[in-house]
Amino acid sequence: MTQAANDTTRMNDPDRGMAMMAMAMLLVPGIDAIAKTLSPTLSPFQVAFLRFFIQSLLLAGLLLVITRGRAFRVARRALPGLAIAGALMGTAVGFLFAALVHMPLANAIAIFFVEPLILTVFSALFLGERVGIRRYSAVAVGLLGALIVIRPNWLAFGVVAIFPLLAAVSYAVMWTVVRSMSARTGGLQLQFYSGAFASLFLGLFILVTDLSGMAGSVMDWRTLDLSLWLPLLGLGGISVIGHMFIVGAFRRTEASILAPFQYLEIISATALGYLIFDDFPDALTWLGTAIILASGLYVFYREQRVGRQIATQSKAR
Repeated sequence: MTQAANDTTRMNDPDRGMAMMAMAMLLVPGIDAIAKTLSPTLSPFQVAFLRFFIQSLLLAGLLLVITRGRAFRVARRALPGLAIAGALMGTAVGFLFAALVHMPLANAIAIFFVEPLILTVFSALFLGERVGIRRYSAVAVGLLGALIVIRPNWLAFGVVAIFPLLAAVSYAVMWTVVRSMSARTGGLQLQFYSGAFASLFLGLFILVTDLSGMAGSVMDWRTLDLSLWLPLLGLGGISVIGHMFIVGAFRRTEASILAPFQYLEIISATALGYLIFDDFPDALTWLGTAIILASGLYVFYREQRVGRQIATQSKAR
Protein backbone atom coordinates (compact mmCIF):
# COMPACT_ATOMS: atom_id res chain seq x y z
CA MET A 1 0.00 0.00 0.00
CA THR A 2 1.37 3.45 -0.94
CA GLN A 3 1.94 6.34 1.46
CA ALA A 4 -0.94 8.26 -0.14
CA ALA A 5 -3.24 5.30 0.40
CA ASN A 6 -2.12 5.06 4.01
CA ASP A 7 -2.87 8.78 4.53
CA THR A 8 -6.33 8.39 2.97
CA THR A 9 -7.06 5.40 5.19
CA ARG A 10 -6.05 7.35 8.28
CA MET A 11 -8.27 10.31 7.31
CA ASN A 12 -11.23 7.91 6.90
CA ASP A 13 -10.98 6.42 10.37
CA PRO A 14 -13.40 8.59 12.43
CA ASP A 15 -14.04 5.99 15.13
CA ARG A 16 -10.38 5.74 16.07
CA GLY A 17 -9.97 9.51 15.72
CA MET A 18 -12.85 10.22 18.10
CA ALA A 19 -11.52 7.64 20.57
CA MET A 20 -8.07 9.28 20.51
CA MET A 21 -9.57 12.73 21.02
CA ALA A 22 -11.68 11.49 23.92
CA MET A 23 -8.60 9.91 25.52
CA ALA A 24 -6.66 13.16 25.12
CA MET A 25 -9.39 15.30 26.65
CA LEU A 26 -9.78 12.97 29.62
CA LEU A 27 -5.99 12.92 30.08
CA VAL A 28 -5.13 16.63 29.71
CA PRO A 29 -6.71 17.81 33.02
CA GLY A 30 -4.10 15.59 34.71
CA ILE A 31 -1.59 18.34 33.80
CA ASP A 32 -3.58 20.88 35.79
CA ALA A 33 -4.11 18.46 38.68
CA ILE A 34 -0.34 17.82 38.99
CA ALA A 35 0.33 21.57 38.76
CA LYS A 36 -2.15 22.17 41.58
CA THR A 37 -0.47 19.53 43.79
CA LEU A 38 2.87 21.27 43.20
CA SER A 39 1.52 24.75 44.03
CA PRO A 40 2.33 24.64 47.78
CA THR A 41 6.01 23.98 46.95
CA LEU A 42 6.71 25.75 43.64
CA SER A 43 5.45 29.01 42.17
CA PRO A 44 2.89 28.73 39.31
CA PHE A 45 5.14 30.29 36.67
CA GLN A 46 8.03 28.07 37.78
CA VAL A 47 5.80 25.02 37.30
CA ALA A 48 4.75 26.34 33.88
CA PHE A 49 8.41 26.83 32.88
CA LEU A 50 9.38 23.33 34.02
CA ARG A 51 6.36 21.82 32.28
CA PHE A 52 7.37 23.29 28.90
CA PHE A 53 11.10 22.66 29.44
CA ILE A 54 10.62 18.97 30.24
CA GLN A 55 7.98 18.62 27.53
CA SER A 56 10.38 20.07 24.94
CA LEU A 57 13.22 17.74 26.02
CA LEU A 58 10.98 14.67 25.86
CA LEU A 59 9.55 15.70 22.51
CA ALA A 60 13.01 16.46 21.09
CA GLY A 61 14.15 12.92 21.95
CA LEU A 62 10.96 11.50 20.46
CA LEU A 63 11.35 13.46 17.24
CA LEU A 64 14.98 12.36 16.91
CA VAL A 65 13.93 8.71 17.17
CA ILE A 66 10.80 8.90 15.01
CA THR A 67 11.86 11.35 12.28
CA ARG A 68 15.67 11.31 12.68
CA GLY A 69 15.59 15.06 13.18
CA ARG A 70 13.59 15.90 10.02
CA ALA A 71 10.74 17.35 12.11
CA PHE A 72 13.07 20.04 13.47
CA ARG A 73 13.27 21.63 10.04
CA VAL A 74 10.92 24.58 9.80
CA ALA A 75 10.78 27.59 7.47
CA ARG A 76 12.63 30.59 8.89
CA ARG A 77 9.65 32.83 8.21
CA ALA A 78 7.62 30.65 10.59
CA LEU A 79 9.97 31.15 13.56
CA PRO A 80 8.74 34.64 14.60
CA GLY A 81 5.16 33.38 14.64
CA LEU A 82 6.16 30.31 16.61
CA ALA A 83 8.07 32.50 19.10
CA ILE A 84 5.02 34.72 19.62
CA ALA A 85 2.81 31.63 19.92
CA GLY A 86 5.19 30.19 22.52
CA ALA A 87 5.18 33.39 24.59
CA LEU A 88 1.38 33.50 24.51
CA MET A 89 1.12 29.82 25.40
CA GLY A 90 3.52 30.29 28.32
CA THR A 91 1.48 33.28 29.51
CA ALA A 92 -1.78 31.31 29.26
CA VAL A 93 -0.46 28.32 31.21
CA GLY A 94 1.15 30.62 33.81
CA PHE A 95 -2.17 32.36 34.47
CA LEU A 96 -4.06 29.05 34.58
CA PHE A 97 -1.59 27.48 37.03
CA ALA A 98 -1.70 30.67 39.16
CA ALA A 99 -5.50 30.32 39.35
CA LEU A 100 -5.20 26.69 40.41
CA VAL A 101 -3.22 27.70 43.49
CA HIS A 102 -6.45 29.05 44.99
CA MET A 103 -9.38 27.85 42.86
CA PRO A 104 -10.97 24.41 42.47
CA LEU A 105 -9.81 22.60 39.34
CA ALA A 106 -13.25 22.30 37.70
CA ASN A 107 -14.08 25.97 38.33
CA ALA A 108 -10.90 27.20 36.66
CA ILE A 109 -11.34 24.85 33.68
CA ALA A 110 -14.99 25.94 33.29
CA ILE A 111 -13.96 29.60 32.96
CA PHE A 112 -11.13 28.67 30.59
CA PHE A 113 -13.70 26.99 28.31
CA VAL A 114 -14.67 30.40 26.90
CA GLU A 115 -11.46 30.20 24.83
CA PRO A 116 -13.14 28.71 21.70
CA LEU A 117 -15.77 31.46 21.87
CA ILE A 118 -13.12 34.19 22.14
CA LEU A 119 -11.24 32.55 19.26
CA THR A 120 -14.40 32.79 17.15
CA VAL A 121 -14.47 36.57 17.65
CA PHE A 122 -10.72 36.98 17.03
CA SER A 123 -10.97 34.89 13.85
CA ALA A 124 -13.58 37.31 12.54
CA LEU A 125 -11.75 40.46 13.63
CA PHE A 126 -8.20 39.57 12.61
CA LEU A 127 -8.42 36.74 10.08
CA GLY A 128 -11.44 37.86 8.09
CA GLU A 129 -13.46 34.71 8.80
CA ARG A 130 -17.21 35.10 8.37
CA VAL A 131 -19.11 35.07 11.67
CA GLY A 132 -22.84 35.79 11.66
CA ILE A 133 -25.10 37.31 14.28
CA ARG A 134 -26.10 33.87 15.59
CA ARG A 135 -22.54 32.92 16.44
CA TYR A 136 -21.87 36.33 17.98
CA SER A 137 -24.99 35.83 20.09
CA ALA A 138 -23.72 32.40 21.18
CA VAL A 139 -20.39 33.97 22.15
CA ALA A 140 -22.20 36.62 24.23
CA VAL A 141 -24.25 33.95 25.99
CA GLY A 142 -21.10 31.90 26.66
CA LEU A 143 -19.35 34.91 28.19
CA LEU A 144 -22.42 35.43 30.37
CA GLY A 145 -21.96 31.82 31.53
CA ALA A 146 -18.34 32.62 32.38
CA LEU A 147 -19.46 35.60 34.47
CA ILE A 148 -21.84 33.31 36.37
CA VAL A 149 -18.91 31.03 37.21
CA ILE A 150 -16.58 33.94 38.00
CA ARG A 151 -18.94 35.81 40.33
CA PRO A 152 -18.92 33.46 43.37
CA ASN A 153 -15.24 32.73 42.80
CA TRP A 154 -14.48 36.48 42.79
CA LEU A 155 -16.14 36.78 46.18
CA ALA A 156 -14.11 33.84 47.49
CA PHE A 157 -10.72 34.37 45.78
CA GLY A 158 -10.65 37.96 44.53
CA VAL A 159 -8.79 38.93 41.35
CA VAL A 160 -7.47 35.35 40.96
CA ALA A 161 -10.93 34.44 39.63
CA ILE A 162 -10.21 36.22 36.34
CA PHE A 163 -6.86 34.46 35.81
CA PRO A 164 -8.50 31.58 33.85
CA LEU A 165 -10.21 34.20 31.67
CA LEU A 166 -6.84 35.89 31.01
CA ALA A 167 -5.45 32.44 30.19
CA ALA A 168 -8.31 31.87 27.74
CA VAL A 169 -7.70 35.22 26.02
CA SER A 170 -3.93 34.50 25.74
CA TYR A 171 -4.62 31.04 24.31
CA ALA A 172 -7.15 32.42 21.80
CA VAL A 173 -4.63 35.04 20.64
CA MET A 174 -2.03 32.27 20.33
CA TRP A 175 -4.25 30.22 18.02
CA THR A 176 -5.10 33.34 16.02
CA VAL A 177 -1.37 33.87 15.45
CA VAL A 178 -0.89 30.20 14.49
CA ARG A 179 -3.78 30.33 12.02
CA SER A 180 -2.41 33.48 10.43
CA MET A 181 1.02 31.98 9.79
CA SER A 182 1.62 31.49 6.09
CA ALA A 183 4.11 28.63 6.50
CA ARG A 184 2.65 25.21 7.12
CA THR A 185 3.87 23.71 10.37
CA GLY A 186 3.12 20.15 11.43
CA GLY A 187 1.46 19.36 14.74
CA LEU A 188 4.58 17.93 16.39
CA GLN A 189 6.70 20.80 15.04
CA LEU A 190 4.20 23.27 16.44
CA GLN A 191 4.23 21.57 19.84
CA PHE A 192 8.03 21.39 20.00
CA TYR A 193 8.83 24.93 18.86
CA SER A 194 5.98 26.65 20.71
CA GLY A 195 6.87 24.68 23.87
CA ALA A 196 10.56 25.52 23.52
CA PHE A 197 9.81 29.21 23.01
CA ALA A 198 7.34 29.10 25.93
CA SER A 199 10.01 27.73 28.27
CA LEU A 200 12.51 30.34 27.00
CA PHE A 201 10.00 33.16 27.53
CA LEU A 202 9.00 31.97 31.01
CA GLY A 203 12.61 31.37 32.03
CA LEU A 204 13.65 34.89 30.98
CA PHE A 205 10.55 36.36 32.63
CA ILE A 206 11.29 34.64 35.94
CA LEU A 207 14.98 35.62 35.75
CA VAL A 208 14.24 39.31 35.02
CA THR A 209 11.61 39.62 37.76
CA ASP A 210 13.90 37.84 40.23
CA LEU A 211 16.93 40.06 39.46
CA SER A 212 14.79 43.21 39.60
CA GLY A 213 13.29 42.23 42.93
CA MET A 214 9.77 42.21 41.43
CA ALA A 215 9.20 38.47 41.73
CA GLY A 216 6.27 37.58 43.96
CA SER A 217 4.76 34.31 45.08
CA VAL A 218 3.31 33.75 41.61
CA MET A 219 6.57 33.92 39.65
CA ASP A 220 9.53 33.46 42.01
CA TRP A 221 12.02 30.59 41.74
CA ARG A 222 12.11 28.10 44.60
CA THR A 223 14.44 25.23 45.45
CA LEU A 224 13.72 21.97 43.62
CA ASP A 225 13.77 18.89 45.85
CA LEU A 226 14.47 15.49 44.30
CA SER A 227 10.98 14.34 45.32
CA LEU A 228 9.47 16.86 42.90
CA TRP A 229 11.08 15.51 39.75
CA LEU A 230 8.73 12.53 39.39
CA PRO A 231 5.54 14.66 39.25
CA LEU A 232 7.36 17.15 37.02
CA LEU A 233 8.30 14.36 34.61
CA GLY A 234 4.66 13.26 34.73
CA LEU A 235 3.64 16.82 33.88
CA GLY A 236 5.84 16.89 30.78
CA GLY A 237 5.00 13.31 29.82
CA ILE A 238 1.23 13.83 29.94
CA SER A 239 1.66 16.99 27.84
CA VAL A 240 3.48 15.07 25.11
CA ILE A 241 1.17 12.03 25.16
CA GLY A 242 -1.98 14.15 25.21
CA HIS A 243 -0.84 16.25 22.28
CA MET A 244 0.17 13.19 20.27
CA PHE A 245 -3.32 11.77 20.79
CA ILE A 246 -4.75 15.06 19.51
CA VAL A 247 -2.46 15.09 16.45
CA GLY A 248 -3.40 11.47 15.71
CA ALA A 249 -7.10 12.30 16.07
CA PHE A 250 -6.92 15.18 13.60
CA ARG A 251 -5.10 12.96 11.11
CA ARG A 252 -8.02 10.53 11.16
CA THR A 253 -11.11 12.69 11.59
CA GLU A 254 -12.43 16.07 10.48
CA ALA A 255 -11.96 18.94 12.92
CA SER A 256 -15.70 19.74 12.99
CA ILE A 257 -16.40 16.25 14.35
CA LEU A 258 -13.66 16.39 16.97
CA ALA A 259 -14.22 19.93 18.28
CA PRO A 260 -17.05 19.14 20.75
CA PHE A 261 -14.92 16.42 22.38
CA GLN A 262 -12.78 19.06 24.10
CA TYR A 263 -15.63 19.56 26.56
CA LEU A 264 -14.93 16.12 28.00
CA GLU A 265 -12.22 17.92 29.96
CA ILE A 266 -14.83 19.11 32.45
CA ILE A 267 -15.65 15.49 33.34
CA SER A 268 -12.02 14.62 34.05
CA ALA A 269 -11.36 17.94 35.80
CA THR A 270 -14.38 17.49 38.07
CA ALA A 271 -13.45 13.89 38.88
CA LEU A 272 -9.81 14.72 39.63
CA GLY A 273 -10.81 17.76 41.67
CA TYR A 274 -13.13 15.66 43.79
CA LEU A 275 -10.83 12.63 44.19
CA ILE A 276 -7.58 14.52 44.85
CA PHE A 277 -8.64 17.84 46.38
CA ASP A 278 -12.15 17.07 47.66
CA ASP A 279 -13.53 19.95 45.55
CA PHE A 280 -16.91 19.75 43.86
CA PRO A 281 -18.54 22.59 41.85
CA ASP A 282 -21.52 24.33 43.38
CA ALA A 283 -24.86 24.91 41.63
CA LEU A 284 -23.88 28.29 40.13
CA THR A 285 -20.67 26.83 38.70
CA TRP A 286 -22.63 23.99 37.09
CA LEU A 287 -25.14 26.49 35.66
CA GLY A 288 -22.41 28.69 34.20
CA THR A 289 -20.55 25.66 32.86
CA ALA A 290 -23.71 24.35 31.17
CA ILE A 291 -24.25 27.74 29.49
CA ILE A 292 -20.62 27.86 28.28
CA LEU A 293 -20.79 24.30 26.94
CA ALA A 294 -24.12 24.88 25.18
CA SER A 295 -22.80 28.08 23.59
CA GLY A 296 -19.60 26.40 22.43
CA LEU A 297 -21.44 23.41 20.96
CA TYR A 298 -23.80 25.76 19.12
CA VAL A 299 -20.85 27.66 17.62
CA PHE A 300 -19.31 24.38 16.40
CA TYR A 301 -22.70 23.31 15.02
CA ARG A 302 -23.06 26.60 13.10
CA GLU A 303 -19.50 26.37 11.74
CA GLN A 304 -20.16 22.84 10.51
CA ARG A 305 -23.47 23.82 8.94
CA VAL A 306 -22.08 26.93 7.24
CA GLY A 307 -19.14 24.87 5.96
CA ARG A 308 -21.55 22.35 4.38
CA GLN A 309 -23.56 25.17 2.76
CA ILE A 310 -20.43 26.72 1.27
CA ALA A 311 -19.30 23.32 -0.04
CA THR A 312 -22.74 22.73 -1.61
CA GLN A 313 -22.74 26.15 -3.27
CA SER A 314 -19.24 25.55 -4.66
CA LYS A 315 -20.31 22.23 -6.17
CA ALA A 316 -23.39 23.85 -7.68
CA ARG A 317 -21.19 26.33 -9.52
